[in-house]
Amino acid sequence: MEATAMKKSINADRERNSKQKKASIYQTVWRWHFYAGIIFAPFLIILAFSGSVYLFKPQIESMLYHNLYYVQEKGSSTLSPLAQVAKVKEAYPNGEITSIKYYDSPSRTTEIGVMDKGKMLSFYVNPYNGDIYGSLDNDKKFTEIFKKLHSQLIIGGTIANRIVELAACWAVLLLITGLYIWWPRNKATIWGIILPRFKKKGRIFWRDLHAVPAFWLSIFILILIATGLPWSGVMGEGINRLATSTNTGYPPFAFSWGEKPESKILTKDIAEDVPWAAENLPVPASKTNGYMPLSLEDVTYIAQSENMKKPYTISMPQGEKGVYTVSASDTKPSESATMHIDQYSGAVLSNVTYNQYGVLAKMITVGIALHEGRLFGLANQIIGLIVCLGLIGIVISSFIMWRKRKPNGKFGSPSRANDPKVMRTIFFMMLAMGVIMPLVGISIILVYLLDRFIFMKIKPIKAWLG
Repeated sequence: MEATAMKKSINADRERNSKQKKASIYQTVWRWHFYAGIIFAPFLIILAFSGSVYLFKPQIESMLYHNLYYVQEKGSSTLSPLAQVAKVKEAYPNGEITSIKYYDSPSRTTEIGVMDKGKMLSFYVNPYNGDIYGSLDNDKKFTEIFKKLHSQLIIGGTIANRIVELAACWAVLLLITGLYIWWPRNKATIWGIILPRFKKKGRIFWRDLHAVPAFWLSIFILILIATGLPWSGVMGEGINRLATSTNTGYPPFAFSWGEKPESKILTKDIAEDVPWAAENLPVPASKTNGYMPLSLEDVTYIAQSENMKKPYTISMPQGEKGVYTVSASDTKPSESATMHIDQYSGAVLSNVTYNQYGVLAKMITVGIALHEGRLFGLANQIIGLIVCLGLIGIVISSFIMWRKRKPNGKFGSPSRANDPKVMRTIFFMMLAMGVIMPLVGISIILVYLLDRFIFMKIKPIKAWLG
């Protein structure tokens, strides 16, 4: 009898310890989830809102700038590129012609880039008769404003870019910790797990509106975040280094014109509309062998003979050793390409197309097209819009849920777990994610130091945080 009683007692202790450990894990994960959400929720709303607008860039710009983008009168033949550029030079003699962009629709105007006192302008020319329909300041385009909001919070600079990247990376941890909190435990009903309980009121109702959509959209949100990270400052550079070191980016023959130069001039620095995979491709130099510079007609002919698909942009040479760069990125991933042409001899110094990308570059190129809503047309845009609006709804419902549970005079954060071992384990697991996402790792250490040595040492703050 005593042995049986002792065995029951031991089992009861084990069960109690197991429950306490699970409760501590849950409490710790919830606490990290809560603070991450409070800090980064405003930025996630900004990213989702600006991204949802930018998804529909083609439709929005076609509507807003219809009189600039589309020709009013078509002719039987188009003017030469040089003649169209001459029209812009005549109307705007102080500007420097930087590029010319051809579209695949016969009803589209030709877009000619002009730089004037540090300001980039686009002029829109009827290719049939040379009429100039007007110009736009590229930085002030409606969709460009939302693009800057999405990538740089409008203010621009390194700090803004890092904040955006940090918010996106923390969104990944929010999803992971959120799914752990959501994970059904001893529940045999679908309500509150995969379907919200609409008949409930108060915090339960908002909890379901937060957790259930987050579950259904989690994969799509992760894909949206992952496909946006190649543009980021820290992880983006890391991805580029990985692609270069493993030869999964642009192919080695991209340097067929000679040894890789020590120059830091990259394609993204001298050309427009460059695909991600070719942004960091070093720029070769033209050889001044007594030749006269090529005309735009010659460059256009070379681009066509190399099967460059419209829309594509021809960026002008910069200096005597500069090259013509022909690039296509605002199109199907399979048609993206970057070509450098000697401005004197017309030799194709480098021609990198999608089919020649490495595995990683191909994946990222497709991912970027998916992220921007142009991989499979309108359906891609609608799916992206649903995910963005869903993310906004998830954030708003979390805020309402927090306000409903927040005591007066308190911050309303989940209480600290009683098991230090569990807290340390979760901390190092979170820190491991920081190895993949460096900015997350730095922020985790910063939050830990603040919580451990400042917040918990100041009694008013400790009491307020809980």
